[in-house]
Amino acid sequence: MPTLQESKPVDYKAFYSALPDRIAQAKEALGKSALTLAEKILFAHTFPGRFEADAQRGKTILALRPDRVAMQDATAQMAMLQFMQSGRSQAAVASTVHCDHLIRAQSGAKEDMERAIRDNEEVYNFLRTASAKYGIGFWKPGSGIIHQVVLEKYAFPGGLMIGTDSHTPNAGGLGMIAIGVGGADAAETMAGLPWEVLYPKLVGVKLTGKMSGWTASKDVILKLLDQLTTKGGTNRIIEYFGDGTASFSTTGKGTITNMGAELGATTSIFPFDDKMADYLRSTGRPDVAEAAMAVKAHLQADAEVLANPTQYYDEVIEINLSELEPHIVGPHSPDRARPISAFAAEIEREGFPDAPSATLIGSCTNSSYEDIERVASIARAAQASDIKAKVPLLITPGSDQVLKTIERDGQLEVLNQVGGTVLANACGPCIGNWDRQDIEMGQTNAIITSFNRNFPKRNDGNPETLAFISSPEIVMAYALAGTFKFNPLTDAINGVKLPEPTAPELPAEGFVYSDNGYEAAPADGSGVKVEVKDDSTRLKLLNPFPAWNGADYTGLYVLLKTQGQTTTDHISPAGKDWLPLRGHLPGISYNMCRGAVDADTGEVAPGIDMEICGRQRSASPWALKALEMRDGPDFKGLVIVGDENYGEGSSREHAAMSPRLLGVKVVIARSFARIHETNLKKQGILPLVFSQSGDYSLIKKGDALDVVDLANLVPGKPVTAYVVNHQGERTELKLNHSLTAEQIGWFKAGSAMNAANQN
Repeated sequence: MPTLQESKPVDYKAFYSALPDRIAQAKEALGKSALTLAEKILFAHTFPGRFEADAQRGKTILALRPDRVAMQDATAQMAMLQFMQSGRSQAAVASTVHCDHLIRAQSGAKEDMERAIRDNEEVYNFLRTASAKYGIGFWKPGSGIIHQVVLEKYAFPGGLMIGTDSHTPNAGGLGMIAIGVGGADAAETMAGLPWEVLYPKLVGVKLTGKMSGWTASKDVILKLLDQLTTKGGTNRIIEYFGDGTASFSTTGKGTITNMGAELGATTSIFPFDDKMADYLRSTGRPDVAEAAMAVKAHLQADAEVLANPTQYYDEVIEINLSELEPHIVGPHSPDRARPISAFAAEIEREGFPDAPSATLIGSCTNSSYEDIERVASIARAAQASDIKAKVPLLITPGSDQVLKTIERDGQLEVLNQVGGTVLANACGPCIGNWDRQDIEMGQTNAIITSFNRNFPKRNDGNPETLAFISSPEIVMAYALAGTFKFNPLTDAINGVKLPEPTAPELPAEGFVYSDNGYEAAPADGSGVKVEVKDDSTRLKLLNPFPAWNGADYTGLYVLLKTQGQTTTDHISPAGKDWLPLRGHLPGISYNMCRGAVDADTGEVAPGIDMEICGRQRSASPWALKALEMRDGPDFKGLVIVGDENYGEGSSREHAAMSPRLLGVKVVIARSFARIHETNLKKQGILPLVFSQSGDYSLIKKGDALDVVDLANLVPGKPVTAYVVNHQGERTELKLNHSLTAEQIGWFKAGSAMNAANQN
């Protein structure tokens, strides 16, 4: 099978040759005789000169050197715009851009692809030329979803990768520490700077037994979400171990690690095994497989760890796969879980719609060859009994390689015959890029998907769409039954009981190799001109944010206090209206906090329709208020106040860059999601946490805030602030922060990239 040509490839042979010594040195420096797998990989990637011998989980910031950076087209725009400010002629590490987010699902693969190329030509040209100039591999639209392509072409056991998408941990299914980050992290890593991350705590998940029947790998992570909730993985790595890990294919493992992002986990990882080696060989990387097999013991937790897991993990959870039942989660949160046996009763009890209006299979979470074949095995039995899908059935293959293989092996034909519509190899409805025509906005309905996220408005922009998540097999069963009262484990359709799904883990004849759409960067990109039009409504070159002037913050205006769940989707909504503006910071900033719940009213403020970048869009009243104040006399700055786990969800850094552009200087919350807190720091915003959670009630929208003694801002020392309410009453607050000395340098310089340019 052919191999890709990269301008800066990872030297796998050298990596694996050096790995045993790196791990041995780490053990000696740390004074430990045994390490977990996550610890081995993290400490083997310490940035030169930055090893922390007294590193403490949950406290120490690690400085690391990733092997690879991966970017999807929506976030790559801002990442590349920031990297262009670094002054480098080439990316310092192997890097790729994947065009998968901007393809809108509407009619089917062919029509949707043609429309996407036409509508997004300007963005694709920018990303293509910028990639060529800076030595970055470029994957055209239609090549596949970033995480599936990375798994097929780039992921390798024991490696460290960061990616500008929260589901980057998908590569943990191939034994890689893969972490979702903001574009600033990617830009700095490509600029050759150390990448910093809080040394995560470790949750060990011991898998025993073996799955069978309708139970799938998806059910492991849905069960774990039920146990840990969406906050249970924050600043933690989920490391799977135990005999049960061998029962999953590599892509099945990827499903589990992919959706660890819904736990808020830093990442998730499985130990290297023979199935991973088989996957590497099947995808044309036998050299990587053999090199990894030679150091197999170093790509797993040490035996002492496995024998005494409670001594090495901060928490241990056990899941017996033999007892695991298929699960369904939702609506509105991926941790609202129940086994399928309880679903019909809950549908009736809660008054949820009793039938799906649409069923969707695929996304980066469940679009592998094995996933599609398990679904096709059900479809073949249905077809034999003349049973067809009773509701729309939309299917997204994960990559062009998967698509070509299921075309050859017949799965595509049978799925079409039972009523399925195959969409482009892209994210589409999973990330809200779905031009849905069958449901009116505001109409209550339910969908069930094999995706990963189901926040309100996430898939189709309709807040009244109740989105449930399950495995592809269960989604197919509901498509054929047309009702949520059906349980495929016990019930029949027209007297026909659907068979338990089956599939080989890998195609018997191997994958149909495809690097269709891949463009390697030239060896010398100095003559390439990056394409950005001066009058573009899609892209705008960045100007550096202003540096801190050395004075305390006084008279900051509290623009908004949010209540309850405030995800990055709420702070910077995506969907078909805003995805086109991901490379135009002033334009997309009109949506700031468009979906956030106002603590004063308990509601989302109504949007204001206006022309933004040449098109009618619903602007956020908070953005318009911020713009009015920022451009007025005597402007001192703004504050946003958040609730628990503020900024959970997607890695999109626009949720930090838009507030910064509009004059927000401080965000205070009860707690922060990891990626968003880092993104705020990267852009020069102070993320502060109430030392007493109840102090959240002391600040109201419209209050003034003074943040004092900033000249003495140091790691670990609380910050003092004073709230001045409408009556002139002044209340002192103690606010905590997690800024390191280096991150305080970012704040003083105005942003992390500003600080990098000063060095």
